[in-house]
Amino acid sequence: MGQVNTVHGLTTLIMLALWLVALGATIFALIHAIRQRPDAFTAVDKQSKPIWLAILGVSLLLLLLSPAGLGLLAFVAIIATGIYLADVRPKVDEIQRGPRW
Repeated sequence: MGQVNTVHGLTTLIMLALWLVALGATIFALIHAIRQRPDAFTAVDKQSKPIWLAILGVSLLLLLLSPAGLGLLAFVAIIATGIYLADVRPKVDEIQRGPRW
């Protein structure tokens, strides 16, 4: 019985760590989106700044409503944040920074 409690405790800690990472990434993405110029989003053929702010804001809310549970809605929030960080953020940064040569 002691091993079951240990495994359950370890699983809980892992889920909490994953939730904290997802929460931090979503907060980072939201702050990044807030600080960007609105025309940078449309210049790289992405959704507008208000749409991304809404998506990331809802993602943050979904993560806060499912602390350490990481239910289905939390996974939706993680996917939305991942899309922003992997696809939108680099292109928005590049267009505002200019070419790298």
